[in-house]
Amino acid sequence: MLILSSFRGPVAGLSRLGNGVAIGANVIGTLVVLGLVAIVNFDVVARGMFNAPFLGAVEVVQFSMVLIVFLQLPDVVRVNRLMRSDGFLVLIGGRYPRVASVMRRVIDAVSSVFMVLIAIAIWPEFTEMWETKDYFGVPGVFTAPWWPIKLVIFLSASLCTVIFLLKVLALTDKPDNVSVPEHKDAQ
Repeated sequence: MLILSSFRGPVAGLSRLGNGVAIGANVIGTLVVLGLVAIVNFDVVARGMFNAPFLGAVEVVQFSMVLIVFLQLPDVVRVNRLMRSDGFLVLIGGRYPRVASVMRRVIDAVSSVFMVLIAIAIWPEFTEMWETKDYFGVPGVFTAPWWPIKLVIFLSASLCTVIFLLKVLALTDKPDNVSVPEHKDAQ
């Protein structure tokens, strides 16, 4: 038990750091959403009033969607809002809290393995896109490089891996629950 308690400080420090980075990435993802709203509104107004659509709007939307998902994913993992069915864990958690805790840790460990696999799979794509300067879009109309998307996917998967592993190593048996308005009546 002494060995486990010696990990408490470093795990808590890494957890705070990971949480801060996840929150920052979520903020950037939210800003991308706001930018996307502005671009779509500009395209609609320019197309309707001036018959001059924003060339590349489709490409910007495609680019932005991937950015939004992967920038906000670590924060979703951080606050335990990743879509999963944990009804069974809630059901047995009241009667067998240790079993539920072990199962939760196993799920988090398996999730971290999947995130590592995503990071490993995307890294060669990132390096290839970085070296070849490959782009998407229509030349002469709108083009953007692929490598920023691949980098964001890699960094997001890596951060999710760290967050899942920190959840596995956490010495608490209860997950950090997030209080959201739709669940206030159920508590």
